[in-house]
Amino acid sequence: MSTEEKRPIVIKRIKKVTGGAHGGAWKIAYADFVTAMMAFFLLMWLLGSTTKGDLNGIAEYFKTPLKVAMMGGDGSGDATSIIKGGGQDLTRVAGQVKNGETEQIKKMITLKAATDELLRLEKEKELNKLRDLKANLEKAINNNPKLQPFKNQILLDITSEGLRIQIVDEKNRPMFKLGKSELETYTKDILHEIGYTLNTLPNKVSLSGHTDAHPYASDRKGFSNWDLSAERANASRRELIAGGMDENKVVRVVGMASAVLFDKTDPLNPINRRISIIVMNKKAEEAAQHDGGEVEVDNNQAQGASGVSAASSPIAALPSAPAAAQESTATTPHS
Repeated sequence: MSTEEKRPIVIKRIKKVTGGAHGGAWKIAYADFVTAMMAFFLLMWLLGSTTKGDLNGIAEYFKTPLKVAMMGGDGSGDATSIIKGGGQDLTRVAGQVKNGETEQIKKMITLKAATDELLRLEKEKELNKLRDLKANLEKAINNNPKLQPFKNQILLDITSEGLRIQIVDEKNRPMFKLGKSELETYTKDILHEIGYTLNTLPNKVSLSGHTDAHPYASDRKGFSNWDLSAERANASRRELIAGGMDENKVVRVVGMASAVLFDKTDPLNPINRRISIIVMNKKAEEAAQHDGGEVEVDNNQAQGASGVSAASSPIAALPSAPAAAQESTATTPHS
């Protein structure tokens, strides 16, 4: 018993050390590192897959962001104004084509080319018909004994409006009675022959009367060359119809007085007194039926200007305007 009382008592104290604050910090640092690397590789991928045009647009935006935003331009998505918005595509600039658009563009180009070719063929076909009509008129007049003496006064040419037929005065061979709208007998024969031949085509017809620049002297108050040229044009229309032309073919009858001279060097030349008949092409018909709109000149069709010029080709050799003027020693007004 005494021995156990003398045994020393040993007390063990165990000090427990727990982990400090650094225990899980490495996980957060690693997650940040992985995220940064992912963002870096994503940036590299985007830079590698972006076109040069897009990169230029992005660079331009960061250089002058306010200018691009307010004024538009490459890379802004709209070439005019950011307020307007839209644009064809925010991801491309002018000249870029995306996959799938090439075939559509090719189809559009092919369709346009086919349409242009069709229009060209239609114009060529119409022009050939007018040329055939010109040849038929020449043949008809050459084969008509009554018209043989007057073939030098009949001029045929192709203009931007169609086939132009001009019947002009000569010194001693006028188309109308002096100062009147009454046609001479041979003028009626010419118009009857022309009217019959014009029915071979469905084209519409316009007529215009012209005088020389000599002032009209008459007791009729207010009557002038404008009235005389209009009356002569209308009288010619009646004779064309009498010759067999369908009256519905006429779309315009006008008097031009001396506003459009044949011989601009000599306004008093008898050749300036004439009747102009135009067998109109499709474009001229549409313009005439839409309140006289302008006719676009087609250089492939037109061999002369739409206005009257001295370059017309007569059935037989017609003296040039200056030569005709030299032959005339005295001019009878409005013969």
